[in-house]
Amino acid sequence: MGNYTITVLAGDGIGPEVTDQAVRVLDAVAKRFGHTFTYHKRLVGVAAIEAEGDSISEATLELCQKSDAILFGAVGGLPNYDGRFKVKPEEALFKLRKGLQFFANLRPVKPLDSLLNASPLKAEIVKGTDLLVVRELTGGLYYGHLEPPVPGKPSAIRRTEHGTDAIDTLLYTEAEIERILRIAFDAARDRKKKVTSVDKANVLSSSVLWRQVADRVAADYPDIAFEHILVDACAMHLIRRPSNFDVIVTENLFGDILTDEASVLAGSMGMLPSASLGSHKTVHGRLGLYEPIHGSAPDITGQGKANPIAAILSAAMLLQYSLGLKDEASAVEAAVAQTIEAGYRTEDLASTGARTVNTEEMGQKIATTLVAQA
Repeated sequence: MGNYTITVLAGDGIGPEVTDQAVRVLDAVAKRFGHTFTYHKRLVGVAAIEAEGDSISEATLELCQKSDAILFGAVGGLPNYDGRFKVKPEEALFKLRKGLQFFANLRPVKPLDSLLNASPLKAEIVKGTDLLVVRELTGGLYYGHLEPPVPGKPSAIRRTEHGTDAIDTLLYTEAEIERILRIAFDAARDRKKKVTSVDKANVLSSSVLWRQVADRVAADYPDIAFEHILVDACAMHLIRRPSNFDVIVTENLFGDILTDEASVLAGSMGMLPSASLGSHKTVHGRLGLYEPIHGSAPDITGQGKANPIAAILSAAMLLQYSLGLKDEASAVEAAVAQTIEAGYRTEDLASTGARTVNTEEMGQKIATTLVAQA
């Protein structure tokens, strides 16, 4: 039994809806295993801009750093928002990642057998897929040396005598590359012992450096099978033979795109969780930010259509990586699998199930299943 502090940043759109269900499941974990979770709920995104003048306040950032873990919903993407304020809600994520040095983003993709038909790909192609994408999160095009270091930086858009042009800088250091590669190799040791490094070394200088560092790091892991692959080939093989991958490690932009592509393997973006980890250690483990990979989905906000499973599985990753509660994490994953196996589906997966439920009902069903496992 333990006492843990979690900062909850629900955010915008469907963020609060799915995060509420993740908290519901964490409460079920506390009930079953005898833990105490103390939640500190704070504003982020549009709500924070309107109430506090920034996408995330310094006080909230400080609280996050003092917590055992951070549970995040979604920010941005709201209609008619652009132009209302100079601050963008998406800046909150970049401040969290850079400020707390969450340099490693882990996105597991393991389609459930009962959802194989939810993918647009043939079931025989998807079956057996169990991969982990390790994405570098604080370097590359999203964090070029130009200021301010966020997407759409105005200083990178210039008016010249030939018209307007724009600049983004893809910058990586040897140290940044090495630390993310070691995260990937260490992860592979607990899995199928294979690492695929994705780059564009036939074109980009940053990828040439990436490949050089990858070869050097790989030599320290003789027990791990290792291969290089170009990003365009990887995009193709994720669709042709996804079950051949184990751990995929890549830079920021490539990882962002490839993981969205990989979501079709699971049938819905509403099924995929993520963890963002850094070097900051807590009493129980490593400080991390946990969030579903989907966005704020304003078109379905408040309608009970959002799938909370990605947020719930993100909470499972929180239990494992930041709190060191592996049995509890496995219990959450098992409850999700049992609920899906029983035929319950949110609207995004309705065609594959026996009973369509809303966001809250899905969260309640998973929480009830988890407690009943005891």
